[in-house]
Amino acid sequence: MRSIKDIEALFKQVENLTSHVGHLENEIKDLKHENEMLKDLKRENDLLKERLSKYENPKNSNNSSIPPSKDENRPFKSKSLRKKTGRKPGGQKGHEGTTLEMVSDPNEIIDHSPEYCECCGENIGVIPGEFVERRQEIDIPPIAPVVTEHRVYKKKCSCGHVTTSSFPGGVQASVSYGPMIESLTGYFHTRQYIPFLRMQELFRDIFSVPISEGGIHCLLNRLSAKSLPLYYRIRDLVINSPVVGSDETGGRLNGKRIWIWAWQNERFTWLRGTDNRGYKTIEESFPKGFTSAVLVHDCWRSHFQTDVQTHQLCTAHLLRELNYLEERYNHRWPVRFRKFIIDGIELKKKMEPGDYYQPLQKRTDLEKRLTKLLASRIDQNHKELVSFQKRMLKYKDFILTFLYHPKVPPDNNGSERAIRNVKVKQKVSGQFKSWKGVNNFLILRSITDTALKNKQPVLNALNLIAKLAGTD
Repeated sequence: MRSIKDIEALFKQVENLTSHVGHLENEIKDLKHENEMLKDLKRENDLLKERLSKYENPKNSNNSSIPPSKDENRPFKSKSLRKKTGRKPGGQKGHEGTTLEMVSDPNEIIDHSPEYCECCGENIGVIPGEFVERRQEIDIPPIAPVVTEHRVYKKKCSCGHVTTSSFPGGVQASVSYGPMIESLTGYFHTRQYIPFLRMQELFRDIFSVPISEGGIHCLLNRLSAKSLPLYYRIRDLVINSPVVGSDETGGRLNGKRIWIWAWQNERFTWLRGTDNRGYKTIEESFPKGFTSAVLVHDCWRSHFQTDVQTHQLCTAHLLRELNYLEERYNHRWPVRFRKFIIDGIELKKKMEPGDYYQPLQKRTDLEKRLTKLLASRIDQNHKELVSFQKRMLKYKDFILTFLYHPKVPPDNNGSERAIRNVKVKQKVSGQFKSWKGVNNFLILRSITDTALKNKQPVLNALNLIAKLAGTD
């Protein structure tokens, strides 16, 4: 049998073990608390890394749709999407040069004949000279306005009736500006983006024509009113186009945000301003959509609500976004996707007209590459990269549309060029002051851009419109 001392020793051991267990339980409790703290710290650290990465690899005009004016720490060397060609800068060997050509019937001829011998000083003015060489100088004579007075007469017929003649259409006031001044105002406004005060100075100093700011407003109102039939004709021509590009950008009207929309193709540009960036504007402008057209645009959701034949995503937008994702995550997937897009663009350059309407192995190979890219597993921590992949999966049928239609471009650069002029106008002249001013500019700019696309002189086009009869 165990002695009392042994039993006491066992009790002592039990007490020690109980105390040790209690100590261990406290340590476990502390460790659990520390573990929770570590988890919180890790979450906080991940969040801080996420926020910091936006500053280490910020979005800019090279890797997103952010305009260059919004880039931080400008200026910086742009990372162009273009690849090196290996050619030297400047004119290439064998290209056709241009130079000023002499005219056969100059307005004025000035003969420079020597009067005295430069050796002995004898008078040789009466001696017939022999022609040596000719040179021509082009200049502009002093510009002065031409004032035309219109007079109305009345005549009494033998029957006793008095007939009074009428003033020409457009001659409404006792003194008014003619069609050339009217068209020049539109040209300076929508082609050269000259602010009103500088336009007043230009008319005064160059043309000797005094004009007030109110007079400029009046002329623009008159010219845009005459332009409305052509403006809506351009819209109809865009509607019936097989390919339409669309884009939108923000503007300012008395400090408030407005939206300028563009719909265009190779020959026509139609611009409209609204206070809405959603589908409402598209529905109001084109109620029936573009049922026979391929619509080229970025991933803005309103465009996908438009009734069209099919869509083409702007690959230039995608390439910029892929640049950002590569810088952001240092991942191979954006590099592979970018190579896939570039290969598609290069394939289009080599395609013959008949290739679009028959099976093409290289196009099929690209589609297989796209399927693999969209099926690739990406670390879920790369949130923006995962989001881009999901977006491409959603719109995968609209990435290579340009390889099935010969006239569909792989990018929406045409729309961006059409809309960029609004930004240039606002940078030069400031914000718009009224909806009337917005509409005047966009009506005339639609005609200006359309004239440029069709290689027509803008001033001549506006002058033809200005000569139409209208009312003030």
